[in-house]
Amino acid sequence: MEQQRRRLAATGYLAFLFSGLCAISAGVVVSILKEKYQLSFGMSGTLLSLMSVGNMAASFAAGLLPGKIGTKKTVALLCIGYFVGYLLTAFFSQVGILMGAFLLIGIAKGCAINNCTVLVGNNAADRAKGMSLMHAFYAVGAMVGPFVITALAMINNTMPMLGLALGGLVMWLIFMAAGLDNKPAKKADGKTTDFSFLKDLRFWLLTGLIFFQNSAETAVTGWLVTYYKDSAILSGTLSTYTVTIMWGATLAARLLIAFVFPIKNTFKALAIMGAGCVVLYFGLVSAVTPVMAIVMLAGFAFAMAGVNPVGMAGVGKQMNATTVGVLIPLAALGQIVMPWIIGIAADGIGLQAAMWLNLIPCVGIVVMSIWIMMLDKKKGI
Repeated sequence: MEQQRRRLAATGYLAFLFSGLCAISAGVVVSILKEKYQLSFGMSGTLLSLMSVGNMAASFAAGLLPGKIGTKKTVALLCIGYFVGYLLTAFFSQVGILMGAFLLIGIAKGCAINNCTVLVGNNAADRAKGMSLMHAFYAVGAMVGPFVITALAMINNTMPMLGLALGGLVMWLIFMAAGLDNKPAKKADGKTTDFSFLKDLRFWLLTGLIFFQNSAETAVTGWLVTYYKDSAILSGTLSTYTVTIMWGATLAARLLIAFVFPIKNTFKALAIMGAGCVVLYFGLVSAVTPVMAIVMLAGFAFAMAGVNPVGMAGVGKQMNATTVGVLIPLAALGQIVMPWIIGIAADGIGLQAAMWLNLIPCVGIVVMSIWIMMLDKKKGI
């Protein structure tokens, strides 16, 4: 039993590594497609938002389908989206097909997030440490993405998408080899799913916190390469490596949380992280030199790194497939809304001005953290 638990947790770690590679590289791929096919800012933002739509839909589906067809079949059906989606972006230029491709990429991302969260959350010896470690693996995948894309782009501008398709296929094979349950899930007590958590204000505040984290992080990962190119702060290949800088800082922060600085007061720590995000994002958008831009980006990524894993660990005893299947997709609405808002605003007021809007979710992280902290104090938690 213990060996199987370790195997399932390891599956979550390794699969999330490849998901990080495929998911975060989407922002760079959008930049490639924008230049290759002369896409507008609005359409570029729409592609990123459609990825988030797929992410949200898959999170719901990943919470419901296992009860109908089993976990393995659910993963086999949904997680193949990275492979198929990036394959479509490699060979087709039609906007409709590109939109469908990013929807499939988002579906794979959502399924991977849901399943990896449950696998690690339920099988790691220490949930908070396990969640931080899982997200550290994600950061590793995200960090190496630009190197993979740059190396493949030296061959031609189609190879990066083919490389990411291969990465998605490897993730799918990892899940398939994990020994996931292939039978429809049944509850041991025969009772219907408990949705009482939907009446809990704390659950909705926590969902709001992760919503704002998703908004702020996706806006940066999705738009930063294009922003730096458009503003001429960083140019060419160097701007592509902003993703590596961001995820290198993210990896360092998550490893420190997992192994060096354990979190004692969850929501006090989250409030401090959120305040750091506000200050450092202000500096990031205000930067006019390459050195300042890189320093502020690394600082912002470091501050943001712990918000998702620490926030998810804050779910506590309520963590199961049902709560995760509701919280993650609702919070993922932030990934849809913020890139789209910035893209639409950029067409009207310019991308440099539109990027300031991302301060709103950064402030939201602070507000939600303090609110939950006050609520927990009132309840004596």
